[in-house]
Amino acid sequence: MLVRKRLGGPLAKYFDQTLEDEFWGEKSWEKAESKIIKEATQMVISKSGISSQNIDCVFAGDLLNQCISSTFGLREINIPFLGVFGACSTFVESLSLGAISIEGFANYVLCATSSHFCSAEKQFRFPLELGNQRPPTSQWTVTGSGASILSKTGNGPYITNITLGKIVDMGIKDANNMGAAMAPAFIDTLIAHFEDTGRSPNYYDEIISGDLGYIGKDIAIDIAKSKGYNIKSNYNDCGVLIFDKNSQDTHSGGSGCACLATVFSGYFFKKLKEKKLRKLLLIATGALMNSTSSQQGESIPGIAHAISIEL
Repeated sequence: MLVRKRLGGPLAKYFDQTLEDEFWGEKSWEKAESKIIKEATQMVISKSGISSQNIDCVFAGDLLNQCISSTFGLREINIPFLGVFGACSTFVESLSLGAISIEGFANYVLCATSSHFCSAEKQFRFPLELGNQRPPTSQWTVTGSGASILSKTGNGPYITNITLGKIVDMGIKDANNMGAAMAPAFIDTLIAHFEDTGRSPNYYDEIISGDLGYIGKDIAIDIAKSKGYNIKSNYNDCGVLIFDKNSQDTHSGGSGCACLATVFSGYFFKKLKEKKLRKLLLIATGALMNSTSSQQGESIPGIAHAISIEL
């Protein structure tokens, strides 16, 4: 996976490649994001040792209008393509669909996603040139891409359970407070997972959400406790882990499709392979809004999808 190395984040050593330049030799941020996901998918194919001709399909998506980062970045990959949009939940949504495909027709499935701070800010909030002051609740979209290949055979780790989320809308309209908008969806899927499987929070070594950030994480812990689930001891969030809040001035933390994709593909996957983790519950959250809905005063619906990954 690739990620923009924003002044040396705490997880930088876990990534395959870090970038110092938002343009990465391209003429626009959007072209750079397409290049990032293209390079990430080529890298995971190369590392896997699996020929691209043997990959049955690719699930991929991003935040840009009509998922142009994925479609333009992967237009030369010559693998059957299924575009996916789940906002910041896209990576786990892709892994879920990939796992379902593995249970059915496929032997190998490629799952990928990307995001870019500059292109996301331009689309969803304000042009960077304006220099708008960001409120403390805001999060910093991760510039990067993560990709994984799922296989019908192998030694693991394995996706053992999928819990697909429902749309949850609590009426929050602040586009600079994604954590609060998505936290209720995280809780809805978390509880559905425990009820479906009969498991409890302590079944897992770690429970990880996608990008609720510091504020959303605190909200999620409080709501879970009120519902009878104590997740404080083994729960964390990729938006909290990806940046050093104080030294990097990222306010409430990270966000974006690449937030969970890079933290999982780089950090948590290595911990699973090294058997430092054996049971991981990964719940990706997404804010299902766009610039038009915000301008028209709509609230922000949230979604969360969960997969359990085990050795």
